[in-house]
Amino acid sequence: MEILITGANGFLGKSIVKELTYGHKLVCLSRSCGDYKISLEIEVPEFKQSFDLIIHTAGKAHSVPKTESERKQFYDVNFTGTENLLKGLEKSGVPKQFVFISSVSVYGQEYGLGINEDYKLEAKDAYGLSKIQAEGLIEEWCKRHNVICTILRLPLLVGEDPPGNLGAMIKAIDKGYYFNIGGGNARKSMVLSEDVATFITKVAKIGGIYNLSDGHHPNFKELSVVISKQKKKKVPNNLSLFMAKMIGFIGDMLGDRAPINSVKLKKITSDLTFDDTKAREVAGWKPQGVLEYFERNDF
Repeated sequence: MEILITGANGFLGKSIVKELTYGHKLVCLSRSCGDYKISLEIEVPEFKQSFDLIIHTAGKAHSVPKTESERKQFYDVNFTGTENLLKGLEKSGVPKQFVFISSVSVYGQEYGLGINEDYKLEAKDAYGLSKIQAEGLIEEWCKRHNVICTILRLPLLVGEDPPGNLGAMIKAIDKGYYFNIGGGNARKSMVLSEDVATFITKVAKIGGIYNLSDGHHPNFKELSVVISKQKKKKVPNNLSLFMAKMIGFIGDMLGDRAPINSVKLKKITSDLTFDDTKAREVAGWKPQGVLEYFERNDF
């Protein structure tokens, strides 16, 4: 197939390019490299060919905005950027299939167990809202143009040199200053980027909206133990929940200067998992376990 991958230089984009290089003709779009060097939020791309499949991973990653300008960037990149991509595709030729990489953030939940695709989209933050808006835009566009539409709602992505909180956790363990809070029992959904990459061409033929996870939802203690063993470091110590709450209370008083506060502590110590049964039953989703991945690989 002739496949366009947006955000091809991002964490997931690189995995997709690696997995699909053989057997397909890939065309890559990103800000800084690839066949099309474009900032989608500010221009409509002029494609020189049509495509069979679009894999739209380009977007502004989840972070906490500090200003109204930063909040607006989520809308500009994730919604307006998607809108401009669709305008470009209308000019060059509508694809047969469209896969959008969304996020479990659209549900707007900070804790919960087994949240599935029927759950209301209740995100209030700028990132989650921008993903909801982009999903709606893509669904309507695909329906209007008779394109098979697939939306993948992803949790924390795992792979080589991961970004965000997982990457920070690995570095902290490596340097010996990571500790679990309250036993590290909170479970979080995670998924391997390489599994998502190999699943895309299969599910793109079917269409639908799917949560993806590894199905185990490891807790922080399990993660920290397996990462520590792989890096030949001592198992991290534990900070009692009482002490953590005291530190969080102090953080509340210090404001933005504090690395942790009561709100962040609540997120760290609460379960948040998502149900991927639909992907398994409808599209044959068979992921690897995140813990087994860490046991097998140096990182």
